[in-house]
Amino acid sequence: MSLSKYTIKRNFTVSPEPGGKIAKSKIKLSFVVQRHKASHLHYDFRLEMEGVLKSWAVPKGPSMNPADKRLAMMVEDHPYAYKDFKGVIPEGYGAGIVEIWDKGNYSTIEKNDAVTAEKNLRAALKAGNLKFILHGKKLKGEFALVKLKGKQENAWLLIKHKDEFAVDEYDSEKETTATSPINKWLTENKQPQKKSLAYKHHTS
Repeated sequence: MSLSKYTIKRNFTVSPEPGGKIAKSKIKLSFVVQRHKASHLHYDFRLEMEGVLKSWAVPKGPSMNPADKRLAMMVEDHPYAYKDFKGVIPEGYGAGIVEIWDKGNYSTIEKNDAVTAEKNLRAALKAGNLKFILHGKKLKGEFALVKLKGKQENAWLLIKHKDEFAVDEYDSEKETTATSPINKWLTENKQPQKKSLAYKHHTS
Protein backbone atom coordinates (compact mmCIF):
# COMPACT_ATOMS: atom_id res chain seq x y z
CA MET A 1 0.00 0.00 0.00
CA SER A 2 1.52 3.29 -1.09
CA LEU A 3 0.44 6.67 -2.41
CA SER A 4 3.79 7.38 -4.06
CA LYS A 5 2.52 6.64 -7.59
CA TYR A 6 -0.51 8.87 -7.01
CA THR A 7 1.69 11.72 -5.77
CA ILE A 8 4.32 11.44 -8.50
CA LYS A 9 1.72 11.65 -11.29
CA ARG A 10 0.18 14.92 -10.06
CA ASN A 11 1.09 18.57 -9.71
CA PHE A 12 -0.81 19.75 -6.65
CA THR A 13 0.09 23.38 -7.27
CA VAL A 14 -2.44 23.36 -10.13
CA SER A 15 -4.66 20.32 -9.52
CA PRO A 16 -7.52 20.58 -6.99
CA GLU A 17 -7.19 16.87 -6.19
CA PRO A 18 -6.46 16.00 -2.52
CA GLY A 19 -2.90 15.28 -1.48
CA GLY A 20 -1.62 11.82 -0.73
CA LYS A 21 -2.52 11.30 2.92
CA ILE A 22 -3.51 8.02 4.57
CA ALA A 23 -6.72 8.11 6.63
CA LYS A 24 -9.62 5.83 7.57
CA SER A 25 -13.34 5.87 8.19
CA LYS A 26 -14.18 5.74 11.89
CA ILE A 27 -16.75 2.94 11.71
CA LYS A 28 -17.72 1.58 8.26
CA LEU A 29 -15.54 1.16 5.19
CA SER A 30 -16.35 3.59 2.37
CA PHE A 31 -16.71 3.18 -1.37
CA VAL A 32 -17.18 5.70 -4.16
CA VAL A 33 -17.80 5.61 -7.90
CA GLN A 34 -16.68 8.70 -9.77
CA ARG A 35 -17.73 9.43 -13.34
CA HIS A 36 -14.76 10.92 -15.15
CA LYS A 37 -14.69 12.75 -18.47
CA ALA A 38 -11.03 12.61 -19.39
CA SER A 39 -9.88 11.71 -22.92
CA HIS A 40 -12.61 9.07 -22.67
CA LEU A 41 -15.69 8.97 -20.47
CA HIS A 42 -15.29 6.23 -17.85
CA TYR A 43 -16.06 5.37 -14.24
CA ASP A 44 -13.60 5.06 -11.36
CA PHE A 45 -14.57 2.45 -8.77
CA ARG A 46 -12.87 2.84 -5.38
CA LEU A 47 -12.92 0.76 -2.19
CA GLU A 48 -11.42 1.94 1.09
CA MET A 49 -8.75 -0.42 2.37
CA GLU A 50 -5.66 0.12 4.53
CA GLY A 51 -6.25 3.86 4.75
CA VAL A 52 -6.36 4.41 0.98
CA LEU A 53 -8.81 3.84 -1.86
CA LYS A 54 -8.05 0.76 -3.95
CA SER A 55 -9.05 1.90 -7.44
CA TRP A 56 -10.23 0.46 -10.74
CA ALA A 57 -11.10 2.23 -13.99
CA VAL A 58 -14.34 0.74 -15.36
CA PRO A 59 -14.80 1.88 -18.99
CA LYS A 60 -18.48 0.92 -19.31
CA GLY A 61 -19.47 1.67 -15.73
CA PRO A 62 -20.78 -0.65 -13.00
CA SER A 63 -23.91 -2.71 -13.64
CA MET A 64 -26.67 -4.16 -11.48
CA ASN A 65 -27.18 -6.92 -14.09
CA PRO A 66 -25.30 -10.14 -13.17
CA ALA A 67 -24.95 -10.95 -16.87
CA ASP A 68 -22.75 -7.88 -17.37
CA LYS A 69 -19.13 -8.63 -16.57
CA ARG A 70 -17.48 -5.23 -16.58
CA LEU A 71 -13.79 -4.89 -17.34
CA ALA A 72 -12.08 -3.09 -14.45
CA MET A 73 -8.45 -2.03 -14.78
CA MET A 74 -6.72 -1.60 -11.43
CA VAL A 75 -4.86 1.71 -11.16
CA GLU A 76 -2.79 3.38 -8.45
CA ASP A 77 -4.11 3.74 -4.90
CA HIS A 78 -5.85 7.04 -4.23
CA PRO A 79 -5.98 8.89 -0.89
CA TYR A 80 -8.97 8.42 1.39
CA ALA A 81 -10.00 12.06 0.89
CA TYR A 82 -10.54 11.36 -2.81
CA LYS A 83 -13.91 9.80 -1.94
CA ASP A 84 -15.34 13.31 -1.69
CA PHE A 85 -13.54 14.80 -4.67
CA LYS A 86 -15.41 16.35 -7.59
CA GLY A 87 -14.33 19.13 -9.90
CA VAL A 88 -12.18 19.91 -12.91
CA ILE A 89 -8.67 18.54 -13.27
CA PRO A 90 -6.54 20.89 -15.43
CA GLU A 91 -4.28 19.83 -18.28
CA GLY A 92 -1.98 17.00 -17.32
CA TYR A 93 -2.60 13.56 -15.85
CA GLY A 94 -6.33 12.71 -15.80
CA ALA A 95 -7.38 16.13 -17.12
CA GLY A 96 -11.15 16.56 -17.30
CA ILE A 97 -14.30 16.65 -15.18
CA VAL A 98 -14.87 14.39 -12.18
CA GLU A 99 -18.28 13.94 -10.55
CA ILE A 100 -19.50 11.59 -7.83
CA TRP A 101 -21.83 9.02 -9.39
CA ASP A 102 -22.46 6.94 -6.27
CA LYS A 103 -21.02 6.53 -2.79
CA GLY A 104 -21.74 4.83 0.49
CA ASN A 105 -20.20 2.11 2.63
CA TYR A 106 -19.40 -1.52 2.01
CA SER A 107 -18.80 -4.71 3.95
CA THR A 108 -17.71 -8.30 3.48
CA ILE A 109 -20.30 -10.90 2.50
CA GLU A 110 -20.01 -12.23 6.05
CA LYS A 111 -20.70 -8.73 7.44
CA ASN A 112 -17.69 -8.83 9.77
CA ASP A 113 -16.70 -5.96 12.01
CA ALA A 114 -14.52 -3.35 10.28
CA VAL A 115 -11.19 -4.70 11.57
CA THR A 116 -11.93 -8.32 10.59
CA ALA A 117 -13.51 -7.21 7.33
CA GLU A 118 -10.45 -5.25 6.28
CA LYS A 119 -8.15 -8.16 7.12
CA ASN A 120 -10.28 -10.55 5.04
CA LEU A 121 -10.59 -8.06 2.19
CA ARG A 122 -6.81 -7.62 2.00
CA ALA A 123 -6.36 -11.37 1.73
CA ALA A 124 -9.09 -11.62 -0.92
CA LEU A 125 -7.52 -8.78 -2.92
CA LYS A 126 -4.17 -10.54 -2.87
CA ALA A 127 -5.87 -13.76 -4.01
CA GLY A 128 -7.59 -11.91 -6.86
CA ASN A 129 -11.14 -12.75 -5.79
CA LEU A 130 -12.79 -9.97 -3.82
CA LYS A 131 -16.45 -10.31 -2.71
CA PHE A 132 -18.34 -7.57 -0.91
CA ILE A 133 -21.69 -5.89 -0.28
CA LEU A 134 -22.26 -2.31 -1.45
CA HIS A 135 -24.62 0.00 0.42
CA GLY A 136 -24.98 2.89 -2.00
CA LYS A 137 -27.82 4.87 -3.52
CA LYS A 138 -27.44 3.24 -6.94
CA LEU A 139 -25.28 0.22 -6.28
CA LYS A 140 -26.68 -2.22 -3.74
CA GLY A 141 -26.11 -5.80 -2.75
CA GLU A 142 -23.39 -8.34 -3.45
CA PHE A 143 -20.59 -7.80 -5.98
CA ALA A 144 -17.28 -9.40 -6.86
CA LEU A 145 -14.01 -8.21 -8.34
CA VAL A 146 -12.20 -11.10 -10.00
CA LYS A 147 -8.70 -10.81 -11.41
CA LEU A 148 -8.30 -12.13 -14.94
CA LYS A 149 -5.60 -14.71 -15.48
CA GLY A 150 -3.42 -14.64 -18.54
CA LYS A 151 -4.54 -11.11 -19.42
CA GLN A 152 -3.06 -7.71 -18.68
CA GLU A 153 -1.52 -7.61 -15.23
CA ASN A 154 -4.12 -5.24 -13.79
CA ALA A 155 -7.22 -6.56 -15.57
CA TRP A 156 -10.20 -7.52 -13.37
CA LEU A 157 -13.92 -8.07 -13.85
CA LEU A 158 -16.56 -6.27 -11.76
CA ILE A 159 -19.57 -8.57 -11.45
CA LYS A 160 -22.96 -8.19 -9.74
CA HIS A 161 -24.12 -11.25 -7.82
CA LYS A 162 -27.66 -12.55 -8.19
CA ASP A 163 -29.65 -11.23 -5.21
CA GLU A 164 -32.78 -9.21 -4.49
CA PHE A 165 -31.20 -6.08 -5.96
CA ALA A 166 -30.16 -7.62 -9.29
CA VAL A 167 -31.90 -6.52 -12.51
CA ASP A 168 -32.11 -7.89 -16.06
CA GLU A 169 -31.04 -4.67 -17.79
CA TYR A 170 -28.87 -1.81 -16.63
CA ASP A 171 -27.20 1.23 -18.17
CA SER A 172 -25.06 3.34 -15.85
CA GLU A 173 -25.46 6.33 -18.17
CA LYS A 174 -29.24 6.26 -17.75
CA GLU A 175 -28.70 6.46 -13.99
CA THR A 176 -26.96 9.82 -14.43
CA THR A 177 -28.95 13.04 -14.37
CA ALA A 178 -28.99 15.20 -17.49
CA THR A 179 -27.91 18.16 -15.36
CA SER A 180 -24.71 16.53 -14.11
CA PRO A 181 -21.58 18.65 -14.78
CA ILE A 182 -20.28 16.17 -17.35
CA ASN A 183 -23.60 15.88 -19.20
CA LYS A 184 -23.92 19.66 -19.29
CA TRP A 185 -20.43 19.89 -20.78
CA LEU A 186 -21.21 17.19 -23.35
CA THR A 187 -24.41 18.98 -24.35
CA GLU A 188 -22.73 22.38 -24.60
CA ASN A 189 -19.93 20.88 -26.71
CA LYS A 190 -22.40 18.82 -28.74
CA GLN A 191 -20.71 15.51 -27.98
CA PRO A 192 -22.58 12.19 -27.61
CA GLN A 193 -22.69 10.65 -24.16
CA LYS A 194 -20.69 7.55 -25.06
CA LYS A 195 -18.71 5.53 -22.58
CA SER A 196 -15.12 4.58 -23.20
CA LEU A 197 -14.70 1.29 -25.04
CA ALA A 198 -11.04 0.91 -24.15
CA TYR A 199 -8.98 1.69 -21.09
CA LYS A 200 -6.34 4.38 -21.42
CA HIS A 201 -3.40 4.35 -19.01
CA HIS A 202 -3.57 8.08 -18.33
CA THR A 203 -7.03 7.86 -16.70
CA SER A 204 -7.13 8.39 -12.95
